[in-house]
Amino acid sequence: QVQLVESGGGLVQAGDSLRVSCVASGRTFSSLTMGWFRQAPGKEREFVTAISRSGANTYYADSVKGRFTISRDNAKSAVYLQMNSLKPEDTAVYYCAAHSRSYFTNSRSPISYDYWGQGTQVTVSS
Repeated sequence: QVQLVESGGGLVQAGDSLRVSCVASGRTFSSLTMGWFRQAPGKEREFVTAISRSGANTYYADSVKGRFTISRDNAKSAVYLQMNSLKPEDTAVYYCAAHSRSYFTNSRSPISYDYWGQGTQVTVSS
């Protein structure tokens, strides 16, 4: 069983930056593909970004491409989401997710993920 704990959310103004973190335990971190999803009130959970086990490959949603950066530190069992130029529409609960499947190609879909964190709130005021 994998436990994921997010941290770093908060209230910021439009244009600000914020970094959220997720620490994993319970499994060798380098065996996990990691992803970030978000869910705004009244909306479905949506894909934000994912990173392969080695960190060599990443995916981004079009809405965050060029503003958000995912990274991981396998030695610290941590994945990070650096969010720059934040917009009010980025307001959501951000969830860290993980899976241990051998593929990376379908890592934009939430159904690929077996493990989820509890979420951290990010609020961007205009």
